[in-house]
Amino acid sequence: MKEKTSVLFVCMGNICRSPTAEGVFRKLAEERGLADKVHIDSAGTHGYHIGDPPDARSCAHAARRGYDLSSLRARKVDAADFARFDYVLAMDESNLALLEAACADEYRKKLGLFMKFASRSGSRIVPDPYYGGAAGFDMVLDYVEDAAEGLLDAIMSAQAIST
Repeated sequence: MKEKTSVLFVCMGNICRSPTAEGVFRKLAEERGLADKVHIDSAGTHGYHIGDPPDARSCAHAARRGYDLSSLRARKVDAADFARFDYVLAMDESNLALLEAACADEYRKKLGLFMKFASRSGSRIVPDPYYGGAAGFDMVLDYVEDAAEGLLDAIMSAQAIST
């Protein structure tokens, strides 16, 4: 059995969707007693917000559901991430395409859409809430919670991790 499984969540700027996914997935792993079995991070395909905290709206909506994003800081995906992480999961097709363009062939099997692990949301992507209203941030949380549960179940099954 692998000692730790590593997951990188990726969106464009790493201030809305991917840090939300990181925070939700981290809390879910902790609740299931698996915090020491997974390494979790997030990054953006663009460097617009490097070093910035998540968007205040993302933080506020996440906090209402019990997720703390306050310690997270935006960073850009780098070439070493493709080797370092077992899963590199994009929030949408455009960011997945950017990851595919930057990724060496040997690591492409690690790339995918995060929502492929969702079972209830009926969406292939986590839509970007940045230019919309409050409902978009709640929708992101709904989708991310759904996919996070499925991803952790898949990791537990693949690695025979037990609580």
